[in-house]
Amino acid sequence: MSPLPVTTAAPGTVVDPVAGPATVLSMSIGSVPLSDALAWTAIGAFVVAAVIQWYGATDPARYLAAGAWVVFGVFWLTLAPHYYLEVKSPIETLLTVAALPLCAYTGYLLATGRESLLLLSKAVAFMGLIYLPVETIPVVRTWLIETTAAQTHFGMELLGHSPGLEEGANGYQSRFAFDPDETVTGRTTYIITACTGIGSMAIFGGLIAAVKAPLKRKAVAFPLAVGVIWFLNLVRNVFIGLASPWGWFQQDIFVTIATEFMGAPADRTSYIVAHNFIAQSLSIVALLGITYLVLRILPEILEPLEDVLYILTGTEYDLADALGQEMRTDGGARTDAGASADHDSGPSVDGDDDADR
Repeated sequence: MSPLPVTTAAPGTVVDPVAGPATVLSMSIGSVPLSDALAWTAIGAFVVAAVIQWYGATDPARYLAAGAWVVFGVFWLTLAPHYYLEVKSPIETLLTVAALPLCAYTGYLLATGRESLLLLSKAVAFMGLIYLPVETIPVVRTWLIETTAAQTHFGMELLGHSPGLEEGANGYQSRFAFDPDETVTGRTTYIITACTGIGSMAIFGGLIAAVKAPLKRKAVAFPLAVGVIWFLNLVRNVFIGLASPWGWFQQDIFVTIATEFMGAPADRTSYIVAHNFIAQSLSIVALLGITYLVLRILPEILEPLEDVLYILTGTEYDLADALGQEMRTDGGARTDAGASADHDSGPSVDGDDDADR
């Protein structure tokens, strides 16, 4: 979502979203945005592929999932103009452009026999089932956005700022009502779906739901991941929400980069630096740290992660060995004598997996 022009916000105020939305395109199929239609088509195909694999039809599942990966890649590519022209995020733009060839390659590997990628496909199916209802069901989206805005405002109050909340450009009570005459840049921000952390929560929720592991360990790993994401996301929102109006990064070098190389207004510099560079870069570091915490409890997620690395590099990896972790699938440390038998030990995997479906 692009910043509001001055004439559509409060007098003298320019508003930025704290983060770019996942699906904003003018193209549509009937009344459904093209990106939404592609996302639902891909996730639906992933779900069907997981179901028919569960019934033993592995080859049809591979071919269906292969096609779903291609559609999924096209979905991400349709978002590239938005992230480049409106959000002006180099990281998100590069990721959306790279998604199509990577997804197409994943589909090719599936179609040519790499059956292990069905687990990664299943994880993406669960991710979509967690994320898409939030993005597309108004009552859920409203609750999540406004709750996140209220919690972010509380974080600002702890730091001595109490601007109040008012209706943002998206129609929710999510805009931080800083007085433009009292701030450095005259800008402010508002919360949208992508600011809630639901995307990262969906990633870990999908991985945790997809792997075969005892339900007890899954029940520990999921709230741990969600709790850490929730806290770090609020810190990020407070940081961006204060950096933008108070001009924390309005130094000449940053203004030059924003105006000369990114075509942004000078007073938007602090927002761009805080959101597009600092917050997004640290988010990658945070995701790696959360991944490490989760795999300590649920090492089974290493399997789909190894497939991700294979897609990216073309090289097979043993992440447990690379991390110096000899771990069993019941969460304990492996012994040399029992390492080969660990995948058959512990509580009934099949029963737990069925309960998670």
